[in-house]
Amino acid sequence: MSWIKEGERELSLWEWFCTSIIKPGPMPEHIAVIMEGNRHYAKTCQVELQESHSQGFNKLAETPGWCLNPGILEVTVYAFSIESFRRSKNKVDGLMDLAWQKFGCLMEENKKLKKHELCIRVLSGLCLLPLNLQELIAQAVQATKSCNKCFLNVCFGYTSRHEISNAVREMQGLLDPSDISDESLLDKCLYTNHSPHPDILMQTSGELPLSDFLLWQTSYSCLVFQHVLWPEYTFWNFFEVIQMGHSMARLHKLSTRQEDQVQGFLQALEFKRADWLACLGTASAWVRLATCHFAQSSASRAPLPFLFLVKGASFPNNELYSLCLAGVSHRPGLLAIDTFGLPGTVVPGEDRG
Repeated sequence: MSWIKEGERELSLWEWFCTSIIKPGPMPEHIAVIMEGNRHYAKTCQVELQESHSQGFNKLAETPGWCLNPGILEVTVYAFSIESFRRSKNKVDGLMDLAWQKFGCLMEENKKLKKHELCIRVLSGLCLLPLNLQELIAQAVQATKSCNKCFLNVCFGYTSRHEISNAVREMQGLLDPSDISDESLLDKCLYTNHSPHPDILMQTSGELPLSDFLLWQTSYSCLVFQHVLWPEYTFWNFFEVIQMGHSMARLHKLSTRQEDQVQGFLQALEFKRADWLACLGTASAWVRLATCHFAQSSASRAPLPFLFLVKGASFPNNELYSLCLAGVSHRPGLLAIDTFGLPGTVVPGEDRG
């Protein structure tokens, strides 16, 4: 197994061409993968379970090459759950030995990893793993920590509940309750604190349970379930996920544009109201007196209330005129005011009931 292909194209010409078409558009920044189907593949293809897991690891090593060309920054894969320690000792030991082999291959390709700027991170409760595997994983992580073109996060010995409870334990005794204002502090204490939350969470083999994987980080992720076994997974299955992320980003952009239009309307409405208040504040004293007279007449239930009419365009946009009409047009009286600021005559109107 090689984590990075050298001397050949990481993608075929047709694969490269298709990714180049959608590359200029919005792309998912972070994809999370639940790699399901190894046991089903072993039964279907009549191979040893260990061989099926080995092919699954090999498929995992192909994912960085799929991400480099379209520009996907980060992939997080669920390689081994803490729940899997409940399996028989022989099965667990076999998986640990396999992990040792694959991470050993990774260390042998250290120069190629640095050349392609591929950073390997292992999100794990490392203390649950064998000591020799802990040391090898630590070496692999340290060797690539300065790379930043593409990130491959391998969740090995992981569950989301363990991650959250571990973060809470580490915070205990170091902070006062008043220091914790919201959930953002806990978010920064998780294993994924240096990563954006996944845009897409995909699961293979058609399984629906999320298997206690990144439950906190995928609260708002797009969920994709594909009916293909992980050892049989191909670039074209991954390309389908990229297209879904592309469409999702376009919909988000459209909704953002609509929200901007609404905000623009609300801002214009606020400006209009502010202009009216400014106009009203500069009205002559007799207009204010007339307004007060009308308010007092209405409060005392006068039999013939008044309608204010401002003749001409004494005020900007005739807004005061419009507002006077809107405020009292249902009243049966009329107060005429000319544009020279002199009160006119009061003309009783017909009773409108």
